[in-house]
Amino acid sequence: MKEKLIDLFEYTYHFNQKMITVISENISKVDEKTISLINHTLNAQQIWNSRVLGEASFEVWQMNPFENLQEINQQNLKNSIQIIESSDFDQRIEYQNSKGTKFENTIFEMLFQAINHSTYHRGQINALLKQNGIAPILTDYIFYKR
Repeated sequence: MKEKLIDLFEYTYHFNQKMITVISENISKVDEKTISLINHTLNAQQIWNSRVLGEASFEVWQMNPFENLQEINQQNLKNSIQIIESSDFDQRIEYQNSKGTKFENTIFEMLFQAINHSTYHRGQINALLKQNGIAPILTDYIFYKR
């Protein structure tokens, strides 16, 4: 299980990096929503990691300096792998969402949420890239494995 989760986070990292690169190469053509979504995608993984690790987290829609996004993505991967390698996936973690509502989920559920959430938003970013005349990236997992 650990190896499969690490593979999924490496996939997430890989295509986040590609998205950051494409956005950077086409910065004059992308809109604010695209920049906001790539930030949100990275912020969300950082937030889920921080909930498990008991660390301070980003804000959900925080705008980070664009030049820091690759580093944030790399730190997210490092922290996600640390969690995978050192955690009991069935352990339940209590946390508050951005509105202050309390929830409790297993570490596995939180990790899977981070992966699934980023996949969803990369799809949105691809749609925005296409609308702005930029070729979307094929981000399906199978393309990563080929």
